[in-house]
Amino acid sequence: MQLKRFILILWMGFYSHWALASPPIAHWQTSSGARVYFVENHDLPMLDVSVEFAAGSGLDTAGQSGLASLVQQLLSLGAGGMTEDQIATALADVGAQLKSHFDRDRAGVALRTLSSERERKQALDVFARIVQQPEFPQEVVQREKARAMTGIKESNTKPDYIADRTLMKMLYGNHSYGFNETGEIDTLNALQRNDLVNFYRTFYVAKNAVIAIIGDVTKPEAAAIAESLTQKLSSEDRTIDLPAVSLPAAETRRISHPATQSHILLAYPGLRRSDPDYFPLLVGNHILGGGGFVSRLMEEVRQQRGLAYSVYSFFAPYKEQGPFQIGLQTKKEQSEEALALTQKVLREFVADGPTEAELIAAKQNIIGGFPLRIDSNGKILSFLAMIGFYQLPLTYLTDYLAAVEAVTTDQIRQAFQRRIQPDGMVTVVVGAME
Repeated sequence: MQLKRFILILWMGFYSHWALASPPIAHWQTSSGARVYFVENHDLPMLDVSVEFAAGSGLDTAGQSGLASLVQQLLSLGAGGMTEDQIATALADVGAQLKSHFDRDRAGVALRTLSSERERKQALDVFARIVQQPEFPQEVVQREKARAMTGIKESNTKPDYIADRTLMKMLYGNHSYGFNETGEIDTLNALQRNDLVNFYRTFYVAKNAVIAIIGDVTKPEAAAIAESLTQKLSSEDRTIDLPAVSLPAAETRRISHPATQSHILLAYPGLRRSDPDYFPLLVGNHILGGGGFVSRLMEEVRQQRGLAYSVYSFFAPYKEQGPFQIGLQTKKEQSEEALALTQKVLREFVADGPTEAELIAAKQNIIGGFPLRIDSNGKILSFLAMIGFYQLPLTYLTDYLAAVEAVTTDQIRQAFQRRIQPDGMVTVVVGAME
């Protein structure tokens, strides 16, 4: 019961000042250069595998936004001589499941299958075709483009979507992080099948790939699986350098909308995944607005004033600076009061930092809840993929808890003062009073 033992060790470590041991993560490269991260776990007769590439929406251009997302969506809709129906049937026949991952940095697919020989072999054969031999059938390309454009048209009427898209454009300007991940109607309409094929051939290469494996297989079996998933990929070396994020011009936009509630969003460039301030900002944000009902924003905006049902904040770290964002909804007639109070709470937090009592409570919350974030193979698979993609230490899962415990109030205050300028944020109010 390796996974259960590791979770027990984490819980014991919580009460014994971080006497922790990380799960045994094995790491190597395939013959074609893909990075592999593996945890052997025989608790269940299951196997989880993911393959992710540096092929997220950050690689889109202004004229082809939505291209990266469309490529990722079509991987399993016809590959290696199999139609999308044949792929779905073959996986269902052995009880296997596919999932996908897509964000500004990463794009990939994940497989869950039984580890027994017949089921595993059939599922991995289909999975290998999806990863290495997508066909992008013309009729499927057209259908998925139409579906995406219909979705965008519908979303363009919703206040939360309007707020998010406006905010990202204001925050990032011409940087690709500001493009709509699913594209725009005109850019999607202009995409041709050849654009998808060229994007796949350029970025879905072995040296851009990270393979994560956890489950009921041995290391030699995992090595064979990794080879089978990458042997047909190009071994060309593709260096991907995204431009740095520039600071936005502080601005507030108020957009009329018939919704009864105002949707309010504030943002500022936050942090890179490798930022040395990662843990002070993580813990600090939990106190500010990431900790639910125990956060300072929730206490001030909802509990004390009743100006919003929910208010939150988060950092979304990427290779370059992802957004630091605050969001809330409130009655239209309260929107200006709610916005002013939110800005006041943020300014005070950046200026003064948290109290010792807030810090102690946040650490207990984060550390106490961490075992629940790794209590299944699927959750650990996601961590393995992240560790591999951003090349974090193999001991990250246990280093995480020690790093959280080491954070001080001064570190939080200094980190927020370095990274966040409350008066420099971009703000959107959709559903503003006319």
